[in-house]
Amino acid sequence: MDKERAFIVGRFQPFHNGHLEIIRSILKHNASVIIGIGSAQYSHTLKDPFTAGERHLMISTTLEREGIFQFYLVPIEDVNSNPLWVAHVESLTPGFNRVYTNNPLVTRLFREKNYRVESMDMINRSNWSGTHIREKMIKNQDWRSDVPRAVADIIDEIDGISRIQDLAKTDEDVI
Repeated sequence: MDKERAFIVGRFQPFHNGHLEIIRSILKHNASVIIGIGSAQYSHTLKDPFTAGERHLMISTTLEREGIFQFYLVPIEDVNSNPLWVAHVESLTPGFNRVYTNNPLVTRLFREKNYRVESMDMINRSNWSGTHIREKMIKNQDWRSDVPRAVADIIDEIDGISRIQDLAKTDEDVI
């Protein structure tokens, strides 16, 4: 195994089984991983229903229950200047040597700063996407099989399904 520290960023709305498999895969090739909780300033919207703190708890509890301890969790708020984003990330995180992403903009920004960027295989993308899981939550369909048990427990604890369903309503639904 390379003795490197990797970086990955995501919104994790919510953290799901695909994310867990990606973290496991990254740790096969790196000593540790920094997990950036992206768009940390957003919550209580359909696209971003969970707070950074709730996402932090989902990820840390899941990884610890899975026996994974070689990680750092860092909330990262958006900056409205793409050229400054990598420096913003660097100011918030421990040093890292490798970046994992499939996002073309993130790839370009880190390569322009001479980082080694690697893409990841998307695992069961048709089911394991935050958008799809949130849609299932809104429609009262089975979403629990798509997330680690710890995530489901936390979503229950914070009444997350009710939150997402409320966010999906409009004022026209009340009339």
